[in-house]
Amino acid sequence: MYNPLETIMQLPPKVSERAFERLVEIDPAGSGQGLRIAVEGGGCSGFQYDIRLDGQNPDDLVLEGKGQKVFVDAASLPFLQNAVIDFSDELIGARFVIENPNASSSCGCGTSFSL
Repeated sequence: MYNPLETIMQLPPKVSERAFERLVEIDPAGSGQGLRIAVEGGGCSGFQYDIRLDGQNPDDLVLEGKGQKVFVDAASLPFLQNAVIDFSDELIGARFVIENPNASSSCGCGTSFSL
């Protein structure tokens, strides 16, 4: 039986316009690399984000906008369902951030979380 709530719960992550705009500033010529978002074990809360420029792997989910790409590997997808990848430029610094509804808590640095 079709369960719409189950479908909603399995949505891939989204990338904000602001994040894609920042990627254009970083790599205006579109070198073929993209922003890799991965989840790894570790950090002060149990899991941590690995955010870096990287090439595409065969099993990646590719999110595209403004001529730029964001890659999410298959192992990280369950941890990033319904998440929003954004870019924050605040007084304390500029960085890519992830608004993750799956995280039950996160640390102050914003790169570590628990489920």
